Amino acid sequence: MQYEFLKNFPKRMKTVGLYAILIQNSIQKQTWKQYGFLKTDEQLNMVFAVMLYIMEQSLKEETCTMDDIGAYIDNINVQYFQKNMTYDDCRKLGDFIVNVILSNEGRAMYFDGYDFEQNAYHIMHISYVANKIVYIDQELKRTSYYLTDDGYNLLLGTLEIENNMKLTIHEMIFQMHLEKQSYDKAVDEIKNVFNLMRIQLQKIQEAMGKIRRNALSYSVKDYEDILLENLDTISDTRQKFQNYREMVKSRARELEEANINVKRLSEKEEEKLNHLREIEWYLNRTIDEHQKILNSHFDLKALYTKELEQLTQMSLIKRFPLRTELYDKILENPSAMENLDLFLRPLFNRDTEKIYNLNKAFELQRPVRKKEEEDSEEILDFDEEAWQEEQERILREKLKKYEESLHCILKYALRTGEISLQEICAQAGEEERIRLIPNVEIFKEIMVELIRNREIDIEALQKERSEYIQDRPGEFQLNEMLLQLIEEYPENRNIKRIETYRVPDQSTVIFENIEDENGRKKSIRCSNVLIRIIQEG
Repeated sequence: MQYEFLKNFPKRMKTVGLYAILIQNSIQKQTWKQYGFLKTDEQLNMVFAVMLYIMEQSLKEETCTMDDIGAYIDNINVQYFQKNMTYDDCRKLGDFIVNVILSNEGRAMYFDGYDFEQNAYHIMHISYVANKIVYIDQELKRTSYYLTDDGYNLLLGTLEIENNMKLTIHEMIFQMHLEKQSYDKAVDEIKNVFNLMRIQLQKIQEAMGKIRRNALSYSVKDYEDILLENLDTISDTRQKFQNYREMVKSRARELEEANINVKRLSEKEEEKLNHLREIEWYLNRTIDEHQKILNSHFDLKALYTKELEQLTQMSLIKRFPLRTELYDKILENPSAMENLDLFLRPLFNRDTEKIYNLNKAFELQRPVRKKEEEDSEEILDFDEEAWQEEQERILREKLKKYEESLHCILKYALRTGEISLQEICAQAGEEERIRLIPNVEIFKEIMVELIRNREIDIEALQKERSEYIQDRPGEFQLNEMLLQLIEEYPENRNIKRIETYRVPDQSTVIFENIEDENGRKKSIRCSNVLIRIIQEG
């Protein structure tokens, strides 16, 4: 290669891409202006402040729901940004930052880095946040957000340290602060160390997931890199941090004994004691993460070996299309069924591995007839194209039901300018009710989206859509469907604003004998909601 400094260029561009995609997703959005963030500097500061909060919640293994993010933005806005925003505005801003800017509205994000060694562009996937379902108080189902590997690298990349040196450097700085008894700074450094350990564990788990999905998509170079990173992380780290923990325990014990036996600690000494306790807590967690990385390291090696061995065995298997090689030939010559065993015999070459689970012998046995009947159904043929067309047809029918239900709601509201669910329930006939509530799930999702958005400015939606080229959504999206209904139906074209509020009297509305997705009849009991439409002129 003529220019040696151009080696590993895609890796450098991945770091650039993390910033480029983030800025691209944020810089042209008009939504910022609704909350008073006019300058790009202000917008990016808020985005990174939210990402740091998500990272902090992840480090503490606490949930990070949209309500938590909204409350956080509300607090820092009151103290620092001082924009004219209510709590609902802060929550909407958090939803906009997480789901639009960081998640790109659910669409995959890519950045191309030129590979000078292969003379081609290298397509790199970028993802900042991911989410999982959590249960609050074991009852409330919520979505909790956390940073991906790219999200961590974006935040930690500002330290300008190579990945293989980050842990060592932070550990050295942590040791230096301990020796100088700068415990407040030592807390920050042990957080960084723990963060890097958590990132490494997450990288191992993601690698194992890729290997399980398709071992061939995980290259030997990637496997080598992560093994070397694991070895760098676990080499003599455990003993070091155990020694640090004993030192911190000893110093904390001295302060506690002084507080009990000698004198009352000063405010500065109490602050030191609190920092020492926090450092000890993070050291315990770091040692636990070390053990998890060590276990996962060997699990990764075993999994990769096993998957490659299975792929090697799969290469020896010859596959047949059942329709052409079996059914069609039998229909042409039914006497061939006498030799059917020759076709099926390879299926019985290996005995199935069975393990007797003693715990199952003591479990309560339940009827399995229904499950056996379901398992006995055999799919004889699979036409991928026909299946895809059928799925698209089902999706179109479902979206049509969403459209009819939302159009029915708009029609009732347009008659008088505003209407409540209770009034709609009283006025709707049987046929209208079927259009209004095709099933429980669809009606519930529409009402939840209307209440969540509360105030919808049609002009703002049209302007935002005109400035960006977007693929047509494959599922229900309230804003897109509202614009579609306004454009397709002349009677809706004067609509400028849609407002949805809960009626203060806390009354409830009951819709009886409504089908759910499985055809079962149910009664819906929901809060009374007022829908108001503001028209032009």
